[in-house]
Amino acid sequence: MNHQELLKILQAVEQRKLSPAQAVERLKHLPFEDLGFAKVDHHRALRQGFAEVIFGKGKTPAQVAGIVSAMLAKKASRHNILITRADAKIFAAVRRLSKTAKFHPGSGVITIERNGEISGKGTIAVVSAGTSDIPVAEEALLAARMMGNRTEQLYDVGVAGIHRLLDHRSLLVEARVVICVAGMEGALPSVVGGLVAAPVIAVPTSVGYGASFGGVAALLGMLNSCASNVTVVNIDNGFGAACVASCINRR
Repeated sequence: MNHQELLKILQAVEQRKLSPAQAVERLKHLPFEDLGFAKVDHHRALRQGFAEVIFGKGKTPAQVAGIVSAMLAKKASRHNILITRADAKIFAAVRRLSKTAKFHPGSGVITIERNGEISGKGTIAVVSAGTSDIPVAEEALLAARMMGNRTEQLYDVGVAGIHRLLDHRSLLVEARVVICVAGMEGALPSVVGGLVAAPVIAVPTSVGYGASFGGVAALLGMLNSCASNVTVVNIDNGFGAACVASCINRR
């Protein structure tokens, strides 16, 4: 449930189109619905602007399907449903509930699009240093889209061939927020930060050889960026970057 839906219910009661008992029936699962193994936060969109996102890793297909079923039951909400870190087994369970569910195997994201409304003011650009960083970049891209943002993508433009990035400078300059995804030494966000005035959200990935320590080297490099408009999320956290970028883009 979001702000507009709650307002409609209250206005319907005021106009005697809906009885108080009927309003209670619609609101009885706020702020959450207890499934035993999960407490589905139906109040999330009202508080934060986007519905609860399901983290698939560590959950059984039946558990994910149970949460999705609870969300789909709220037909008045019509919010998009996003599942991250999913696999083919989880998708099979979700697909039985919704024929519109789509699985994006490269990023492990499942999407159920029920609302195509654009709420973001500008464009979120998602940039990856290398092709190997694309799975994390795709998680960010899909999450940003499902949260109601226009997006642009620019892949494989790392510092090993900086001319590839500079050839697309206009895309970067026009973006309201840039999500920059990089592994290895994590240098790309600093370069992008020096080119644009917009906030740059850096995402370190676990891509790299042994001395990269599973993304720790990129994380530390980004945290020590000399570009003052760069901020950093956790290793491989494309979703987290998209969420922050969406918050910025709605303001």
